[in-house]
Amino acid sequence: MVVLSSSPSPFTKKDYDNSNKKIRAHIYILGKVQGVYFRQNTRIVANRHGVTGWVCNLRDGRVEVLLEGNEADVGQVIEWCHAGPPKATVTDVQIKYEPYTGEFEEFRVNY
Repeated sequence: MVVLSSSPSPFTKKDYDNSNKKIRAHIYILGKVQGVYFRQNTRIVANRHGVTGWVCNLRDGRVEVLLEGNEADVGQVIEWCHAGPPKATVTDVQIKYEPYTGEFEEFRVNY
């Protein structure tokens, strides 16, 4: 199933309580999101929630994130992406849900 979404977060706490469903979310984050440690903080938050995938800066100023994991955990990272680290100003978050693949063993920062 592919669902496109943008701000605000499509997840609420009740949406992912007790969920073990595996999902994959491909995210584009817009705003003042480069030069504010967005990638490193995304890695920290993803690791805290046991989510795998990657994050990278795009040439057009956006940050791209690919997340895989339990629906509840991915939802928590997506929720965090709507605010980002303290110096970020997120203006939009675009999310595309894709089929879960399980291809990642960790969460990494791509350069």
